[in-house]
Amino acid sequence: MKTQPSAYLVQPDPLNPALTEAVQGIDQDGHAVETRVPVERPLTLFLNGQEIVTMMTIGDYPDYLALGYLINQRMLLPEDEVTGIDFDAEIETIVVRTARRTDYEERLKKKTQTSGCAQGTVFGNMMEAVESVALDPQAELKTSWIYSLSKQINLTPSLYLEAGAIHGCVLCEGERPLIYMEDVGRHNAIDKIAGYMRVHGLSAAGKIMYTTGRLTSEMVIKTAQMGIPILISRSGFTAWGVQLARQIGMTLIGRAKGKRFVALSGAERLRFDADPATVAEEDARSRRKGGRDDEAAE
Repeated sequence: MKTQPSAYLVQPDPLNPALTEAVQGIDQDGHAVETRVPVERPLTLFLNGQEIVTMMTIGDYPDYLALGYLINQRMLLPEDEVTGIDFDAEIETIVVRTARRTDYEERLKKKTQTSGCAQGTVFGNMMEAVESVALDPQAELKTSWIYSLSKQINLTPSLYLEAGAIHGCVLCEGERPLIYMEDVGRHNAIDKIAGYMRVHGLSAAGKIMYTTGRLTSEMVIKTAQMGIPILISRSGFTAWGVQLARQIGMTLIGRAKGKRFVALSGAERLRFDADPATVAEEDARSRRKGGRDDEAAE
């Protein structure tokens, strides 16, 4: 199996034995079965000397997750200098150190972010930041890119296809997927991308965010804070997510499967350069389901 196509900078490693474990059970006929399920482990994040949050995560890329979480919660600002990241797998703790003490350390109480789909922690300052966000009005989205990205991402070997019960986010440029991160919560997956972009100095210019999960207010807020004007999902929308996207001028595309998609915000960026009649529907054998027809990530 080819696990690292040249198009990707980062993509899932579904064969990593640390990310899943085998579990025995019985099926609907009472027969013994063995299936692989994603692991879920706590990661406690400290900013300098202050405990910030305990996140439930699959455990890959803890440094990107920690940085991205702090960035997307606006606890780390662009001018903050990160002097070190210390991860201790044995005690499931990561410490991000900065050159100066940040404004948040004395004000925040401990919060726990669970793996539930709607449990991402959103602080009030994130909402305040959205009001001043400026997204590129000249950005465009070709319909041929939507079809191409959906197919490429759908067919990419992933932990979701291997074991189900997982979410994915993919940073793209044009029709090329660049960074594909997975986790038990889509908020973790997008935070990992934010962390990667910070570490590697990757610009948001010309980028598109693709997610397998619902287009909620949190996903809109985090994508906007990263400076990305286009957000695409295989799944549906929430009313608040649509409202926020319209407020800030973000292009929001949902239910993108095969030849179908729906735009509920920012449709002026769309360039209809592909005839849907020439696009094949998703083949039943390659639809984005888990190894046991697990629909959890929808």
